[in-house]
Amino acid sequence: MSEQIASKLPDYGTITDEITIFAGPCSVESEEQFDEVAACIAGLGLRWIRGGAFKPRTNPHSFQGLGEDALKIMKGAGDKYGLMTLTEVMDSAHCAMVHSYVDGLQVGARNFQNFSLLKNIGQVTKDSHKMVLFKRGFAGTISEWLSATDYITMEGNDNVVLCERGLRTFETATRFTLDISAVPVVHKQSLYPVCVDVSHPAGVRDLVPALARAAVAVGADSLMIEVHPNPPAALSDGPQQLTPAQFEDLVAELREIAAVFGKKIV
Repeated sequence: MSEQIASKLPDYGTITDEITIFAGPCSVESEEQFDEVAACIAGLGLRWIRGGAFKPRTNPHSFQGLGEDALKIMKGAGDKYGLMTLTEVMDSAHCAMVHSYVDGLQVGARNFQNFSLLKNIGQVTKDSHKMVLFKRGFAGTISEWLSATDYITMEGNDNVVLCERGLRTFETATRFTLDISAVPVVHKQSLYPVCVDVSHPAGVRDLVPALARAAVAVGADSLMIEVHPNPPAALSDGPQQLTPAQFEDLVAELREIAAVFGKKIV
């Protein structure tokens, strides 16, 4: 995305009356796949598209992402549709490369206490001030989460958004247990905006709308929602991804809910 457009957007490390949606496929699989989702997102007047370039998979034989090729696809789509781009950084060795392609860097749940990675991300973003979306760990407490955030901010970049993505508990009805109470708790204990990833805790797409509605109602500053042109054919996390048509319907509904609280979806 051009610097001219980016300069007009707010610092996502601050809380405003806007609720940002970070939408896109779990994994960047091809230029055609990503372009179709980007067209949908831009058509709805949203600002960000997300996608996985390096995929941290539990099974080493599962799809691991396209790597730098995915970053190039993301940058191309962002430039074409005027969208900001967000992707996860898994390895300190990739920080500078990922930073050179995208507008926001994500820290995944598996790395929430990878302190060397957090420091490296803070270092590469200290001048650009690009947003860092920092996910909570599978079993991390809010106190541990907030403390770990300092490893990023102490390097000079406080443009951080904390992302609640569900905890691993005894419950098996959902993929993870979404701690919706984390939103007001983090707001009470810090000044950081809070994002809620509604796709990963759901695990299945029919639960995503309900969790998204709850996230808006509880005061989330942003939502992460996975969207894929053909979820059954997705190379990762197909069951939890919405189709573009389903996503469009959900965004329309969320805009109505947000308006009740004097907020708008962007």
